[in-house]
Amino acid sequence: MIARMLERYRNVVVPEMKKKFSLQSAMQVPRLEKIVINMGVGKAHEDIKILEEAMAELAAITGQKPVMTRARKAISNFKIRQGMPVGCKVTLRRTVMYEFFDRLVNIALPRIRDFRGVPANSFDEGGNYTLGIAEQAIFPEITVDRIKHVQGMDIIVVTTAPNKEQAKELLSLLGMPFRS
Repeated sequence: MIARMLERYRNVVVPEMKKKFSLQSAMQVPRLEKIVINMGVGKAHEDIKILEEAMAELAAITGQKPVMTRARKAISNFKIRQGMPVGCKVTLRRTVMYEFFDRLVNIALPRIRDFRGVPANSFDEGGNYTLGIAEQAIFPEITVDRIKHVQGMDIIVVTTAPNKEQAKELLSLLGMPFRS
């Protein structure tokens, strides 16, 4: 079974991008390489159960077990020592990545209150897009009644695009709703 977004990429995005940027081959067309979802849990040093809840919710959202991230160095102002757990992350690739992107664009983002689109200026020089989400309740896999701690996350969409323009065109053709 092929992911719906991957099929859209092959049938719609590749011909459009080849025509717009006058690319010779379909292999020159930028594509999604991976999606990294990161949850920084600041209160994990006080109560490890908060981190375990965040990991369970991230696993439910992505369908993949998250990896616990630990502090690289001690920060005394935040009462964090080196090696303490501070968050979790998941890296999605291939079919799972395209399915998550489809759910993000078509289901989760429209559920944000007063949603007018995502900012178009969050691209880096390498053509990667970073999006911050304030709460995990926008995903349909999360039951709102069971949320004990509202937790935000960062979603990084890594592309093979050589510049910002091609990356923005790729994501907009895939359905990412940018602000006007």
